[in-house]
Amino acid sequence: MSETTDSGGKPSAADASAGSSNWESLKDTLEPGAFAAAWLDLLCEFVDANVHLGVVVLAKPGAGLAPVAVWPEGGMGTPLITSAIEAAISERKPQQQRHSVTFNGQPQPRNAVVCPLIVDGSVSGAVALDIEHVPEDQLQQVVRQLGWAMVSLEALVRRVSSASSDRLVTVLDLVATSLHYDRFQAAATAVATELAGILRCERVSIGFIQGKTAHVRALSHSASFGKKANIIQNIGACMDESIDQQATVVYPPLTAAELQVTRCHAELIRAQGEGAVCTVPFADGDKILGAITLERPVGELFDKETIKLCEHAASLLGPVLEVRRRDDRWLPSKALDSVKQTGRNLVGPEHTALKLTAAISLFLLLFFSFATGEYRVTADATLEGAVQRVVAVPISGFIAEANARAGDTVKAGDVMFTLDDRDLRLERLKWLGQKSQYRREYSEALAEHERARVNILSAQIEQAEAQIALVEEQLGRIKVTAPFDSFVVSGDLSQSLGAPVERGDILFEVAPLDSYRVILAVDERDISAVLVGQTGQLALTGMPGETLPIEVMKVTPVSTAQEGRNFFEVEAHLLGDPQATLRPGMEGVGKVLVSEQKLIWIWTHKISHWWRMLVWSWWP
Repeated sequence: MSETTDSGGKPSAADASAGSSNWESLKDTLEPGAFAAAWLDLLCEFVDANVHLGVVVLAKPGAGLAPVAVWPEGGMGTPLITSAIEAAISERKPQQQRHSVTFNGQPQPRNAVVCPLIVDGSVSGAVALDIEHVPEDQLQQVVRQLGWAMVSLEALVRRVSSASSDRLVTVLDLVATSLHYDRFQAAATAVATELAGILRCERVSIGFIQGKTAHVRALSHSASFGKKANIIQNIGACMDESIDQQATVVYPPLTAAELQVTRCHAELIRAQGEGAVCTVPFADGDKILGAITLERPVGELFDKETIKLCEHAASLLGPVLEVRRRDDRWLPSKALDSVKQTGRNLVGPEHTALKLTAAISLFLLLFFSFATGEYRVTADATLEGAVQRVVAVPISGFIAEANARAGDTVKAGDVMFTLDDRDLRLERLKWLGQKSQYRREYSEALAEHERARVNILSAQIEQAEAQIALVEEQLGRIKVTAPFDSFVVSGDLSQSLGAPVERGDILFEVAPLDSYRVILAVDERDISAVLVGQTGQLALTGMPGETLPIEVMKVTPVSTAQEGRNFFEVEAHLLGDPQATLRPGMEGVGKVLVSEQKLIWIWTHKISHWWRMLVWSWWP
């Protein structure tokens, strides 16, 4: 075919039109980098100037703007070209700069032309040409030609962006499908079925590593399958083959130069007939979790776009399905897996804090298993007087004075309260008058020698004297005194002056200050360990910084219920002289020393006792 050229030796406009159509065909068949290289090669041929260097800069995911094509191949850029590209990108408009290059000792003038690639209002790249020095009008023609040619490059960027968006939507739909179901098996089967429909696959299999090999856990269009079937075993072998190589394996391979082990994939194709197989492993960080195997029918091969979509889908779906699988296991399996993972962390690298914690825990366990300590029974304690007496009303009457109340300390003979004596004094005057009258009558009867009357009056006089003696005795009890040096435990008459009282009413309780007893409320689980003669210590709430020695004197074999628990009352007494600050009624905590035991037993025996009782109660 002949080629039509213009006066400058460059291809004509007709050839440029044909080249444009070639660009459009290349755009649909090549990768962005390859297309950019082919596009730049055609551009350098069609532009109306002698091009010495061409550079295409495009945006790369995660890397920003970077050169993707250079003409001629292996050409080296210059600082001037780099600064011109940066200026065009920052100012968002074409740049034209004149400069000279020394070649064979002679300076050669040149022009640098740079056009930014703006897509949807954002800079997506730039194209730079280093051409020979041309007149201004011809330079503007080169700029216009470059702008027209960049339409195809802009279409490439839009296509790549659109394809990326479509892949993202597809992957997000698959992730949404995996999250729609509550159980792992249903979610994995739905994802495999939907993935088979999207990629036009006959069968999609999802497998996870269990032990050292991959096991198929879900098949598209199949809720259940035989795990020992030959086809399932072959698919599992394909997954192992891809996982061992830590790469996507495609059979037949995309290019003859691609070196991969595909023996298991070839066997799967031979077992099923003609077609294509692609296995994509998925991982969580550095740990490979499993793989997805896709099978296509005859005439449907895997292309790069489909493989890229599969890899994106696997990278997101794999960890999501792994979480669902782990959560859907039985509780013993989860516990065993947790134990295994903890064991691997303990013997593997890193996890210093876990290893240090385990070492300290093991040391403490061994220490407390062999170290011994004092086993002491703890119980709530109440301090009481060794002898506690009541002060009762000696005769019926009315309260006239109250000289003591609860909390007071009284000495022997101190008046605690006084009764009103007016009625008794009138009663005494009455009997004194009766006695005087009987004596006068007695004298008269004696003078008249009336023997019978003398005897009667003599008896009446004795009766009057007895009544007088009784009243005087009662008057002697009007003032009630303390029986000994003591502490008033209860009783307060300050608000009851003038109130009537009956004989025998208890108004006060007193206890001595020189002797005490301690009442311990011991839980029924610990009462078997408490024996008479054991010693211990008492800490009172009112004296938190001091402990008092005690000795068990009596164990009462009768329990009392308090707050849903049974307690036995144990009586102990203080060893040594009591302190002056002690008072009856004080409460605290008492500990009775039982024996020397292992520390681990001291802290766990109550739990073991409770467990033995629980097992025994349920054991048939």
